[in-house]
This record gives sequence, C-alpha cells and structure tokens, in this order.
Amino acid sequence: MAAELLFTAGDLARMRFAVSPMWEVGPSLRLLGSGLPHAVHRPWAEQVRPRLAALGPASGLLAELVPPTGYVPDFINPAPAGPAPTLAEELAAIRATPAGQVRRDLDRLAAEQGRLGTRLRALHADPAAGLAQVTEAVEAYWELALAPYWARIRAVLDADVLHRARQAAEYGAERVLNDLHAELRWTEDTLRLRHRTRPLPRRAAGAGLLLIPSAFTGPGLYTRLGRQDPSGSQDPSGRRDPSGSQDPPQLAYPARGIGGLWAAAASAPGTEALAAVLGRSRALLLSELAAPASTTELARRTGLSPSAVSQYLTALRDARLVSAHRAGRWVLYARTASAEALLAPLGP
Repeated sequence: MAAELLFTAGDLARMRFAVSPMWEVGPSLRLLGSGLPHAVHRPWAEQVRPRLAALGPASGLLAELVPPTGYVPDFINPAPAGPAPTLAEELAAIRATPAGQVRRDLDRLAAEQGRLGTRLRALHADPAAGLAQVTEAVEAYWELALAPYWARIRAVLDADVLHRARQAAEYGAERVLNDLHAELRWTEDTLRLRHRTRPLPRRAAGAGLLLIPSAFTGPGLYTRLGRQDPSGSQDPSGRRDPSGSQDPPQLAYPARGIGGLWAAAASAPGTEALAAVLGRSRALLLSELAAPASTTELARRTGLSPSAVSQYLTALRDARLVSAHRAGRWVLYARTASAEALLAPLGP
C-alpha cells in the first residue's frame, strides 16, 4: 500500500527545506521512551537518560504527548516559517495553536491510543493553559537533552540541506525527491510514500512541500499534513486556497551523516602525505571535510581551537581548496573539486 501526494507546478515551486528543533524533540523523546539501545544514538541516550529525572512532572506530560508508537499531535510540529527557526519561535507557534486544532489532534490521539492520560485531558479542557505547560516542558527537556549537543546535530542537518541543494542545482527536484528515502518515489506529478496506510490528500494541506532533515527520526519517514484552514476556502477545483492560513505538508526524513554523529574523532587517512605539502593541521582539516562542516564542528573533531581552524580554513579557501556556504546562521565549509582531485590518489 502507498499514499500519494499530488503536485502542481506551483507546489513544486514552493518546495523548500527547513531545519526544525521540534522535529528533533518528538523523535528523540520517543527514542528515550523506548528504553531500548540504539545503534547510532546509544552514546547520547546513555548520557541523557539519567538526567530526565530532573524534569519532574514535565516528564509525565511529554510521555503522554509523545506515545511510544503511533500518532503524535500535529500541533507540536508547526510549519517552520523560515529555513532555520529557533526553538523559541517554534514554541511561540505552538502556544498560538487554535483551541479547536488542539482538541481535534487530541481526539485523534485518544481514538488511536484508546484514551487520553490525565494531563492531556486537562489540555483538552483548557488548551490555552495546557499549551503553556507543554512549551515549558519542552523547553526544560531541550535544555537537558538537546541543547548541549545542538551544534553537533545542527552541523549534520545543515550539511544534508547543502547536499540536497547541490543536487537540485545540478540535477533538478526529481533527483532530490527520489534520492531522499527508499520509501519515496516521484513520478510525473505525484510523490508516492510506500507502506503508508493513511492517505495524503492535497486538498487537506497547503501549497508546496516542507522537507525537514532530522537526526532522530530513525530509518522511517514522518509526515504532517498541516493545520486545517479555519475558513475552509477552496478554489473551484476543490483545492484549498494557497493564499489561506493552511500549512504545507511536512516530510521529516533521516539526514545524511547520522552514522558518525556521536563517533569520536579518528585518524584521517592521507594526512601524513598531505602534511608535507600543506602542513599537518591544514591536511587534517581537508581530510575531515568529506562532508561539509562548520568551524565549531571541525574544532570538536580535530581538537584544534576554533580560532586556529578559522585561520587554516581561510588559507585553504585562498588556495581554492575549500569553499564556504552560508546555511541559516552557520557557515559550512566544503572541499572543492581541486581538493577532491588532490585527495583522490590517497584513497584506498
């Protein structure tokens, strides 16, 4: 079985990427709640689980809101307004969720789970007060579980977006969509999601498509169709008015490079040979740029100070061996074709 999302030229033109803190909050909570070891995130989980007791009652609210399996209320994943919203911006959007939307999402959760827990029943009765408690709980969880690691996670997510942007520039949107995940296939004007049982009617979502790389989604895909337009306005074809308040559908997928997210720095192959020409530190940085990375991430991996990394990257950029690319608030560095040619003979 597969679900299908239809596209017009306008929808394709509005397709964009975004990095979302809340798309890390929900999946990471689910991973921790499972209590199971994880092949990639085990080092992170072993550090974070002992801290969760400090959350107090907030832990129970979050556990009800993000159950171990199945549906998670749509209102905790508001559509990012830009390419890289802050957590504070997303929490403000959650607090602004209309009461009717909160209750509809909770009714669906109750139907799938069999019942709502005590805390979510209180949220259903008084959404305004309940959403304030939800965002406070999320913020407390973020500070304990994700904020200390956000620079590292963000570097992986930004590198993924940069890679997809290059794909789109060189090969077009079709290549991007078909390369995103094994469960996705783009043909003509339709995006097909294999093994999804719920439909993806375009009339139930806004125009375009939001593609969101995530570190914690696991091997699968997460989808969110979007907040319903309270006006219910439609054009003559039955499509909702794209100028209305409806969110575009969101698709969260596993980012590239997650496998090395928590790995300790290892000796880079070819460093010794390059060091004779470029110097040891510059050669090490070049070898670490197999995937685009920020100054902060390179400093963490190599043990060099951020100021030294910045100095060496400037020299490599002047030599046209690296290029710099702004991704939101970050600058990612990548090897140029000249650097790739230089490193190619040194590979296995």
